[in-house]
Amino acid sequence: MTVDLVPVRGAAHGAAALCALLALWWAVERRRGAGRARAVLAGGVPDGRGDREWPEAAARWWAALRGRRAWLCLPASGAVALLGESPLPLVAGALAVPLVGRRLRAAGRRKEREARAERVVALCAAVVGELRAGWQPAQALSFAARETGALGEAEAPVLAAARFGGDVPEALRWAARQDGADGLAGMAACWQVAVDGGAGLAAGLDRLEAALRDHREQCDRLRAELAGAWATVTVLALLPAAGLALGAALGADPLQVLLHTPAGLGYLLVGGALEAAGLWWAARIVRGGERA
Repeated sequence: MTVDLVPVRGAAHGAAALCALLALWWAVERRRGAGRARAVLAGGVPDGRGDREWPEAAARWWAALRGRRAWLCLPASGAVALLGESPLPLVAGALAVPLVGRRLRAAGRRKEREARAERVVALCAAVVGELRAGWQPAQALSFAARETGALGEAEAPVLAAARFGGDVPEALRWAARQDGADGLAGMAACWQVAVDGGAGLAAGLDRLEAALRDHREQCDRLRAELAGAWATVTVLALLPAAGLALGAALGADPLQVLLHTPAGLGYLLVGGALEAAGLWWAARIVRGGERA
């Protein structure tokens, strides 16, 4: 048995070393590229003072790591591969990188959508405040848009329409196509009614702000109610790892059984499939409640 495990152990060690070398190479190349970019933008050669500022360097490294958190699956799976003396966990970690990356990107888009919705509410409140302070609608919209950043990529067309007498409602409706900026369609309707019928724009935007805030509070309450369900899903996801750790603490060798015996490999495949199906079904139930 020991002789048979030597090639497997060597392959696992070699794979872990290869991952470490790739990570080091990526870090060095990224740092060189950042240095070249700073030199080109500054019009000269960097003097190295920025590299000695550890807080800024740490912030840059943390930002780079947050953008590539999915790649942390490789060192984690490499550690399991070393403990289990098998390259199978490393292969599973490599396959998990795109899946985890997709989930992280979806979470990032959801946070950005919620942040943009909050900025739209702040935009309505700012425009109302400026209108009641005596500003003209175009001036109030321009000032509030620059202060809140709620228009995003559509800020330039909307402000140009407001400044030069263009079709502001149409520009706002076009800006509302951004993810999370649905409230801008209501602002476009209020602006259209104020222009065509002479109604008070401040009053309409005030009611729109109240409606958007009520909707946000309702979503927050629903998210708080579903926090327990998400916690249950997380606990279910961690139970297999807790079982393996408990078995190792009791003196057994579960990784040896799962990774080096035919029965263990079968249990691993069936258990992994059932775990994935259970997590998918539980997450689907919770997300169904969120959508409702």
